[in-house]
Amino acid sequence: MRSLSLFLARRLLLSRKSHSVIGVIARISAIAVGVPVAAMVILLAVFNGFEGLVRAMYHDFDPDILISPRTGKVFDTARVDTTTLASSAGVATWSWVLEENALAEYRGNQQTVLVRGVGDRYDRVVPIGSMVREGEYTLDGDFDDALVGQGIAYELGIRTRFSDTLTLYAPRRGTFSALLPVAGYAMGVLRPTGIFVLDADTDGKYLLVPFGFAQRLFDYEGRASAVAVRVAPGSDPERVKEQLEELVGSDFKVETRYEQKASMYRLMRYEKWGIFFIAAMVLLIASCSIVGSLAMLILDKRADIRILAAMGAPLPLIRRIFVHEGLLIGGIGGIGGFLLGVVFCLLQQHFGWIRIPAETFLVESYPVELRIADLFVTVATFAAVCYFITKFTVAKMITRADMCL
Repeated sequence: MRSLSLFLARRLLLSRKSHSVIGVIARISAIAVGVPVAAMVILLAVFNGFEGLVRAMYHDFDPDILISPRTGKVFDTARVDTTTLASSAGVATWSWVLEENALAEYRGNQQTVLVRGVGDRYDRVVPIGSMVREGEYTLDGDFDDALVGQGIAYELGIRTRFSDTLTLYAPRRGTFSALLPVAGYAMGVLRPTGIFVLDADTDGKYLLVPFGFAQRLFDYEGRASAVAVRVAPGSDPERVKEQLEELVGSDFKVETRYEQKASMYRLMRYEKWGIFFIAAMVLLIASCSIVGSLAMLILDKRADIRILAAMGAPLPLIRRIFVHEGLLIGGIGGIGGFLLGVVFCLLQQHFGWIRIPAETFLVESYPVELRIADLFVTVATFAAVCYFITKFTVAKMITRADMCL
């Protein structure tokens, strides 16, 4: 029965009369379905590309695992058994981190910055050196050097080839004297030796300095804000996280790289599936063109429907013929749009024809990344939309009364 209904539906689609107005409308309907399907494939691939770009960017700035106190800003470094930490399975290396706000001054220009004091192994925890666009990474603790974000360097006019020093001011904890306000601030002098580039938000506020310098400036001797950990190649970050949670205890929170910026990644997922939902609504509206094609075809084939009924064809068989007809129209358009979207994404991946009109962005062309799960969701969506629209249309237009001579 199914093969018969599919055979008759295919004959209807490929018959000579398919070149009539009804056939033209069917082709237009197929194109109308194919365009939003191609758009869904491309949009999801572009969002995947940007997500991968963001993950790659923060891979160079955020550690694999970050250990920080659950309460308060800092903790005593003696509370963490660094010897056991370094020898733990899956841990490649680690570094102290101390973050605090300060006022930066350079050549009379001032800006509030977020100072990140890092240990001498920090460049082995995260590949921060790969982001340096001017100068070099020299935060080994021997000298009071600074690695400046590009946004900060632009605002303050910092250039590594200049010999001018960078001054940081931080308020001292404790009482503040209105008679001698200068005494309420600690001051530190640094030499900018490198400028790094990431995203506007990060390199516009972060300034990296040696860990010891940060401890002295903020009066946090013997304390740190966090421990940055690099996971050994081939190790599972989740398992290493569980192991470190047992080591440091309940007073500390242990977060993987994605948990450190969970809200940002969650927002990106919401945006991605929000766009997918909008594209699916466009597909639903475009698929209504199949309704017009089927309606005109059913009206044109009233006499043939009655003849089939007289020959003994049951109502389910006749309905199934036209359901298959609608699925063929939608399927041709959907598969065509799907293949078009996939080919477009593959060409963009290899050739990068569509450029981003911004000279300061990290990539020159729109990044795209095809994922099997997204392709499956796209196919399932357009198949479900076409099926239910076709099924509903045929059920409403072909009744038992239409089969009577």
